[in-house]
Amino acid sequence: MDMSDARWRTATRSSNNGGACVEVADNLPGRVLVRDSKHRDGGTLTFAPAAWASFVDAVRVAGR
Repeated sequence: MDMSDARWRTATRSSNNGGACVEVADNLPGRVLVRDSKHRDGGTLTFAPAAWASFVDAVRVAGR
């Protein structure tokens, strides 16, 4: 899978002290990519945009 055009951003809840951080690239058509910011070459998860949106919504609800 070609990820050369992925625009990665760090999750807003990630800390700056090297803790548990994820990066997300949601600019590619038909997929959302997720990886560990500390191990960028360690693998990438791929989600359908609707599945990613459902996950994010569920996390928001759980965090209230």
